[in-house]
Amino acid sequence: MALSEIDRTLLERCLQRKPRAWEDFVDRFVGLVVHVVNHSSQARSIRLSPADREDLCAEVFLNIIRDDFALLHHFRGQASLATYLTVIARRVVVKELLRRKPTAPLSEKGLQQAAAERADSQPPPEQRIIDQEEVQRLLDGLDGGEARVVQLYHLDGKSYHEISTELGVPENSIGPILSRARTKMRRAGANQTTG
Repeated sequence: MALSEIDRTLLERCLQRKPRAWEDFVDRFVGLVVHVVNHSSQARSIRLSPADREDLCAEVFLNIIRDDFALLHHFRGQASLATYLTVIARRVVVKELLRRKPTAPLSEKGLQQAAAERADSQPPPEQRIIDQEEVQRLLDGLDGGEARVVQLYHLDGKSYHEISTELGVPENSIGPILSRARTKMRRAGANQTTG
């Protein structure tokens, strides 16, 4: 989805530091950030207090304004602003959740599932591809099934178990599919630099 005119105007106002631009930006995207915080914590079986949730949301917005809105300056408008901010928010939230110790697991079942996923030797979330342009390049060179797995893992932040359930494929096939997809991307990147 392309950048909407509303978001383009809002982005320009923020970068030009127009009055109330930042407040309008936060009002527009706070729901999205809260959703990412909730989804990321639930996927990792971490129960957040309201104060923790607010801290994580604040951390996302602080990252956006850091270094004179550097993250917004890097946005190229090739996707929707919401998609770009989702990737940023997920990266910040996962990093913070990994830095903190989980305070209260959601359930014993959540602990067992997390242990099973670790046993499958999934790469840690911070190793996931977080650069949207890189993911888009990857998706363009893949067949439909591989592209769907990459999207669910890298863009939607789903676990191997969730992808397996959604697509009806064996859970132990997800890692090899992602590995093959990364290999294809590396080859495509090498061909582009030599061509």
